[in-house]
Amino acid sequence: MSAEFVDTNILIYAHDRGAGAKHDRAVDLLERLFEDGSGALSIQVLSEFYSAATRKLAMKSEEAEAVIRDLADWNIHRPTHSDLLEASRLHRRSKIAWWDALIVQSATALGCAVLWTEDLRNGQRFGFLTVRNPFS
Repeated sequence: MSAEFVDTNILIYAHDRGAGAKHDRAVDLLERLFEDGSGALSIQVLSEFYSAATRKLAMKSEEAEAVIRDLADWNIHRPTHSDLLEASRLHRRSKIAWWDALIVQSATALGCAVLWTEDLRNGQRFGFLTVRNPFS
C-alpha cells in the first residue's frame, strides 16, 4: 500500500472542534491512515502543527507534543540539503509557494501517491503524486 502524505491543515482541522464538517472529515481521514498504517508527513508538518496548535487553537504545549508523539510511527520525512534544492526547482517550475514545494518534495521523496491538502488544486499532479482535498 502506498503512503498518503498529510499536510498541516489536515492535522489542524482534526484538532479544531469548531471546524464543523472539516473537523469531521479530517478526523475520519486520520483514523483511516492510522488504521491502515499508510500515513506520512514531514518534520515541516510537525513543526507547523505545533506552532499553529499552540497559537491558533490555544492548545497547551503538552497536548501538541502528545499529538506529535502519537504520529511517531508514521512515515516521517526529514528533508536533506538535496531536498531543499529539489524543492527550489519545483517552486520555480510549478509556480507553487515555497512551503508547498517543500511539502510536495517530502511527499515525493517518501514515494507517496496522494498528498492530502487544501492548499493546492484538487487533482493536481506532480509526477506520480496526486493532490487530494478531503473537503471538496
